[in-house]
Amino acid sequence: MAPWVAIVAGVIGSALGVPLVRIAERMLRIRRRFAWPVRAAGVVATGALVALVVWKFGPGWELPAYLYLALTSVVLSVVDLAEKRLPNALVYPSLLVLPVLLVFAAAATGSWSALLGALAGGAALFVFYFVLALISPSGIGMGDVKLAAVIGLALGYLGWTPVLVGSFGGFLIGSLVSLVALAGRRVTLRGSLPFGPSMLAGAFLGVLLA
Repeated sequence: MAPWVAIVAGVIGSALGVPLVRIAERMLRIRRRFAWPVRAAGVVATGALVALVVWKFGPGWELPAYLYLALTSVVLSVVDLAEKRLPNALVYPSLLVLPVLLVFAAAATGSWSALLGALAGGAALFVFYFVLALISPSGIGMGDVKLAAVIGLALGYLGWTPVLVGSFGGFLIGSLVSLVALAGRRVTLRGSLPFGPSMLAGAFLGVLLA
């Protein structure tokens, strides 16, 4: 994939970031407009994720599935950062839309083993996070558990190495964010930060290294 194609895709993705942030605003329990730094961050994040996905998959059949993941990740992250909540209105449809897109990709390329890997990855991360939620409900919420299934589907299609990289990458990013927040006194030792954005950042690290 020529770099300029990814750059153009990133510019287009940035434009999509504007309506995505508006969608996130509508999913808030208490409707409000985000401040301009949040809107700007959403625009930049959308552009970066779209550029990454286009650069990684090019015109391949997998592209729609991972573009979908990129766009939904922005909305989920913005809402989670604002309300510490991953909206079911987006997570539940993703559990249907993403597998359907992966089925199309597998059918077009004959990669049925990759599709089985997606199902296995989704199930594995769901169970893993569900156990973590039972052990530490204050640290891992059920929204994180459902999101883990979505991430597992996307990474499992690419193989078990991306699943492992994405999973542990999410925990590493989450730990670093927590340390920075503690150092800046943005959160106390008893406080908690939304984990969804870190999970999604780790997921795209797994995609990048796949």
